[in-house]
Amino acid sequence: MNHNLFWDRYRDQDFLMFSTPHLIALSIVVLCCLLLYVSRFVLRTHSGLKLSIRLLLALLLIACEGGLHVWYVSQDIWSRSSSLPLELCGITLLLSVIMLLTRSRLLYSFLYFAGIGGAFIALLTPNLVYPFPHFRFLLFFIAHGSIILASLYMTWIEGYRPTWRSLFFTMLCLNIVAACVYAADRLLDSNYMFLAHKPSTFSVLDYFGPYPYYLLVEEAFAFVIFLLMFLIFFKLPELYGSRHSRRGRIRMR
Repeated sequence: MNHNLFWDRYRDQDFLMFSTPHLIALSIVVLCCLLLYVSRFVLRTHSGLKLSIRLLLALLLIACEGGLHVWYVSQDIWSRSSSLPLELCGITLLLSVIMLLTRSRLLYSFLYFAGIGGAFIALLTPNLVYPFPHFRFLLFFIAHGSIILASLYMTWIEGYRPTWRSLFFTMLCLNIVAACVYAADRLLDSNYMFLAHKPSTFSVLDYFGPYPYYLLVEEAFAFVIFLLMFLIFFKLPELYGSRHSRRGRIRMR
């Protein structure tokens, strides 16, 4: 069969996890994160450049969400039971746009954990069937990479920081979001956020047991990931820095 490898919903092969294109896409996301990090001091001192980066990330996210719906419509498969932005990454994508445009600290306190953590897991184990160079493959990695970059931008460039309170605030918000999405699932006969059953493709949920127990394990797993994100990148460096400065003061005496 002769299919359009870039656009058609029909395909001759499926996405293969940890294949060469997958690893290259992951490497590009990591490289973009490193580039943002090493440029943080330059960006902080140039307000015009900071604004350009914020707007670029917001436009990328909007373009990814809009492009996805254009593709659904073009393939005549748009459906309210599967095409609404009610997956966690769809929700964090839209909230990331608002955070970037408003520089909301409240949204950052949620998105640092839920946005980065959710997109990171999605990038490692994509719920994706379209291989490179399909439009959906490119869209998936651009969108999830941009979700991560949005919160990293607010951290490294704008100087925002998560707290213990924001960690527990995120867990509370996730449960509220899950309750709302579950109600939508029942109303639409859908499976957003995989609250009704596991995805058909391989995912980390396959290790979490049968329904509905995997939902509880998933919540505990999310808390552990968020806790590690907070301890490794913030609390431990702060602890090391305070000990190092204390030793320096002792030597000066």
